[in-house]
Amino acid sequence: MSDPVTPVPESGLKGEVVTLELERHERTLARRSAESRATVPTVEFSNVAEVDALLQRESEVGCGVTAAIISAAANALRTVPRVNGSYRDGRYELYSRVNIGVTIIGEGLYSTPTIFDADQKSAVEIGLELAGFYERAREGDLHPSELTGATFGVIDSSGYDIVALTPLVMPPQAGALAFGPIRDVPVVREGAVAPGCTMQLSLAVDHRIVYGHHAAAFLEEVKAFLEEARI
Repeated sequence: MSDPVTPVPESGLKGEVVTLELERHERTLARRSAESRATVPTVEFSNVAEVDALLQRESEVGCGVTAAIISAAANALRTVPRVNGSYRDGRYELYSRVNIGVTIIGEGLYSTPTIFDADQKSAVEIGLELAGFYERAREGDLHPSELTGATFGVIDSSGYDIVALTPLVMPPQAGALAFGPIRDVPVVREGAVAPGCTMQLSLAVDHRIVYGHHAAAFLEEVKAFLEEARI
């Protein structure tokens, strides 16, 4: 018979345990993330856009790539209004305003200020508004009214060396778009291989209101907007 095993305290198995209290933004993120995963049946879609023309145009107008993505998303929300809505209590709500929440992530920082009426603003105007948000977010000076009212979300994951990020859909929104880093890759144009720049687009949607054809149409519109550099 084997000798009895003396139980080892769980803390001993894990080594020294350090307990950290959550900061306010971390508590908010934990709550919203749990709410999203528990209540929203999401489906994810992805596409790849060639952004050579966009980079050239962006350098001319100086709006920034994130502003261009927001402008593309705003245009697509007008084209596919089902994505600019919400599923609530067995009904669909479709919104007349296109308000895009933009997630700002940094050390000790997680905020999602809202670009109101993004479809009525140029990419340059959106870029200027974003710059103000970034500065005031670092100073903890965003007003509560700037953190509400979003009808759709955009997450910038371009600063990370990842292929794709599945964004969380934050209720009552019906969708969120994440975009990854711009990559130098070979692309096929008119049957020939050429150097190019591409960006991964990832869309998550609430499948109770946004179906596959809605999501596909939305991503196709975003892709076309970027590739044609409509900013």
